[in-house]
Amino acid sequence: MTTNLRAKMSIPVKKLTLMAILTAAALIIFIIEAQIPLPIPIPGVKLGLANAVTLFALFYGNRKCGDGFDISSADNKFVATAPNLTIANAFTILLCRILLGAVFTGRPVAFAYSLAGGLLGFAAQALMKRFVTTKQIWVCGAIGAVFHNIGQILAAMLITGTPAIAAYLPVLIIAGVFTGVITGLIAQLTLARIRM
Repeated sequence: MTTNLRAKMSIPVKKLTLMAILTAAALIIFIIEAQIPLPIPIPGVKLGLANAVTLFALFYGNRKCGDGFDISSADNKFVATAPNLTIANAFTILLCRILLGAVFTGRPVAFAYSLAGGLLGFAAQALMKRFVTTKQIWVCGAIGAVFHNIGQILAAMLITGTPAIAAYLPVLIIAGVFTGVITGLIAQLTLARIRM
């Protein structure tokens, strides 16, 4: 592909490509994490590292520079424009990761739990995005993880018809704060590194 063709590549194609890459990254992280059990005897506790990709996508569109920002080569012969991502784009990445994660891990039953947690967690993160800066993404990560756990507990209560499952919620909320801060910091540091 010549430099001229690259420079003329449209924003929609670049955006779709970026979304596909982020979906693939989130899916790989999700699959690897699903194979590594945490040494914690509480069901449902995991790091949720794939959420770092969702947070990255959610805040990647937070730039105030139109359709994208310039990435220049050292000799300034080639300038590419990286597309902004919208909240809808980040949501699409999340849904694709949840669906493909259920398919690739062979756990279709877990799809309902992941979907409920993902939807509630994403809604909380999208709302928090309006109130935090890119230096406070870790706060958004913690809030999203807590609501993700609440969504999963609600789904488990509906599916199993066992309200006693709610007894896990305090422990999952505490775990969610810690894991959410970790995923938020990963997204925050990645964004900061890209903007250097």
